Amino acid sequence: MIQYNETIPVIVLNEEGDIIMMRNLDSLRIENPAYVEKSLARMREHSAPIEINLGEDQKQYLYYDRSTILTNLTYYPVIQLSVILVFLLVAYYAFSTSRKAEQNQVWVGLSKETAHQLGTPISSLMAWMEILKEKLREEKFVGELEKDVHRLEKITDRFSKIGAKPKLRDENLNDVVESAVAYLQTRSSNKITFEVITTDTPIVLPLNVLLFEWVLENICKNAMDAIEGEGAIKVSVIDNNKFVFIDIGDNGKGIPRRKHKTIFKPGFTTKERGWGLGLSLTKRIVEEYHGGKVFVANSEPGKGTTIRIILNRV
Repeated sequence: MIQYNETIPVIVLNEEGDIIMMRNLDSLRIENPAYVEKSLARMREHSAPIEINLGEDQKQYLYYDRSTILTNLTYYPVIQLSVILVFLLVAYYAFSTSRKAEQNQVWVGLSKETAHQLGTPISSLMAWMEILKEKLREEKFVGELEKDVHRLEKITDRFSKIGAKPKLRDENLNDVVESAVAYLQTRSSNKITFEVITTDTPIVLPLNVLLFEWVLENICKNAMDAIEGEGAIKVSVIDNNKFVFIDIGDNGKGIPRRKHKTIFKPGFTTKERGWGLGLSLTKRIVEEYHGGKVFVANSEPGKGTTIRIILNRV
């Protein structure tokens, strides 16, 4: 039985405990006494030895381990589960990719349709503006209307750029931030104060100004909504050599920790009439179009929130 055994590791000892035979052990390590001792110890733990009676009061003891076939069988369920797990991960990745592609198509379709629907009435309004300029002498009245029409035109342009990869140009980030905040400041409540802190030297980065101003406006508008009564919004630009941080902080009602990531998902809103697309668009513009990051840097209920945008410096 020992001679024709090809799968079961065995060690045979005499009565004095000396090894007189070994079979089916690792041929490359069998000359190593430590390996042999470790194998023998494992066999002793596995089961009691088989006593071989040779007659004339001579005995040998056969120690054995599990066969290589049985050992392989113990690993088979693990391998099988691993294959199933890999299959599930591939299936999930394919589903996730397909779902993301479908969402992108929805974004593109929604953006282009919105831009298309706004285009016609804006063109009409621009024509009426020219007529008003000729008919009315009140320049201030016409001027304000003209600003609002140009604003609608700007919004349409933003939506048209969401549907495709926008072009980025080298722009001074400080100027973009100051311009966006200045626009909001003139159209916000007097109870809310704005503070803008920029760097002494220009920070030139590849930006799409129309879309990035939209990002700043979305975050600031959410900060304004979070402030109940009087409050302050602080926008800070920090140059950190490799990265540029833009921190937008308020002293509003704050965001619970469990919702720090949820606020950037489509459909999330705390407003009765909100669509929950503002911060979702913000995340898309910053991360997909400008290669940056946007997240809740700090927030405490009742104390305020700081949203941080990170852009690559180089």
